[in-house]
Amino acid sequence: MIFFPDFPLFEEPGKVHYIFECLAFVVGIRIYNYHRKSINDPISDKNRLLILFGAVLGAFLGSRFIAILEDPGRIADLSLLELYQSKTIAGGFLGGLFGVELMKKGIGVRIASGDVYVFPILIAVFIGRIGCFVTGIKEPTFGNPTHFFFAMDLGDGIPRHPVALYEMFYLALLYGLFYGIRKRNLINGDRFKLFMVLYFLYRFLVEFIKPYHPLFLRLSIIHLISLFLFIYYFKFLKRILIPSCYENQRLRLL
Repeated sequence: MIFFPDFPLFEEPGKVHYIFECLAFVVGIRIYNYHRKSINDPISDKNRLLILFGAVLGAFLGSRFIAILEDPGRIADLSLLELYQSKTIAGGFLGGLFGVELMKKGIGVRIASGDVYVFPILIAVFIGRIGCFVTGIKEPTFGNPTHFFFAMDLGDGIPRHPVALYEMFYLALLYGLFYGIRKRNLINGDRFKLFMVLYFLYRFLVEFIKPYHPLFLRLSIIHLISLFLFIYYFKFLKRILIPSCYENQRLRLL
């Protein structure tokens, strides 16, 4: 078992988490600006700004709404401050997705816009998870007790799954994957869809080794929104998993 390090700064988890959240946001925006300059973006600067606004607003609302559903029993007792402080990345992604789609519909943008965000999101979430990890048991991003060899004492004397660390490792693998296919001639939007599917696949699976409150059919809200996202991207999944179906359709059209 690995023991969680004890530093004075860690005694104030709010400050630690806030530092890494701010760092994740700043670095993510810088990488987004750098990446966008290196591509031929068909979306104008004005529309990109509006789409980004839709993403941020949707992520803000989605992260709070999904977070309070992670523990439905506490909803009636939540104060406005607790509601504001409650957030989850999975809910932010889902809310951001719909915020973008609604904004695009409103401004008349009909082309996929997500590929440019993949690397900034990967790096920003990685940095944010460092904050979750160093905060230990004082943040609700810890796993169930376990005797698995990766078990760590996150501050309560109990060996647990360090799920924030698992996610950092998974994000590093995803970064390697998307870096490896960066020059592939893929359909516009497929990189973002692939990222969303792979990230929510991880969140669906890792939820089983975390303390969670069943919401429906013994599944948590994270399980349910993951399943919803798989259904939302059903056509994409069918196209990449069963490419022969689409090839046959294309040949019939010819």
